[in-house]
Amino acid sequence: MAYRRTPAVQERLDALRTTLIDSAIGLIARHGYGGCSISAVAAEAGVGTGTVYRHFANKGELFAEVFRIVCSREVSAAVESGNCARTAEGDRVSAVTASVRTFAERALRAPTLAYALLVEPVDPQVDSERLLFRESFRDALAVAIAAAVEAGEIPEQDASVTAACLVGAIAEALVLPLARGAADAAIIPALLTFTLRSLGSPT
Repeated sequence: MAYRRTPAVQERLDALRTTLIDSAIGLIARHGYGGCSISAVAAEAGVGTGTVYRHFANKGELFAEVFRIVCSREVSAAVESGNCARTAEGDRVSAVTASVRTFAERALRAPTLAYALLVEPVDPQVDSERLLFRESFRDALAVAIAAAVEAGEIPEQDASVTAACLVGAIAEALVLPLARGAADAAIIPALLTFTLRSLGSPT
């Protein structure tokens, strides 16, 4: 008869997996991707290296999961901010600018983590998650841009292309401040001005 894990055993394994992921996120936030290793994650979590390998085959698999979780969290925060702004201000363009502002502010508050997510050299498995992250952020912005076009707030345009350009511009504008770990107070207003001009908004 095949062994079947009890709910209690599965719960402990799931909790340990969560601890490993949280430990990896904390390490990246402090040291970047290059400063992390399986042994460092194990030490951070208070377990042996072999325990990490029982949950993840290699560093790429572990950190791909980390990137998947963190990137999803960042996109969700940007989308939520956009939705709140649209409800509060009553226009669709505000949803786009609020999403951009939230993404940039969160990145600048955690520069080492954001630099790792956006541009730091990583393993191929992890880089695949980075591309998915950019696509999901692009798609979220495209929905808001398309709504603004439909409402007549901005000119007719390919919302997906505009969104992709914004994602690329945001990453490029943030890369040096993130690498230096020092934010320029003018960068977010400049990004918002750039966003409005890119959209063709009169405001």
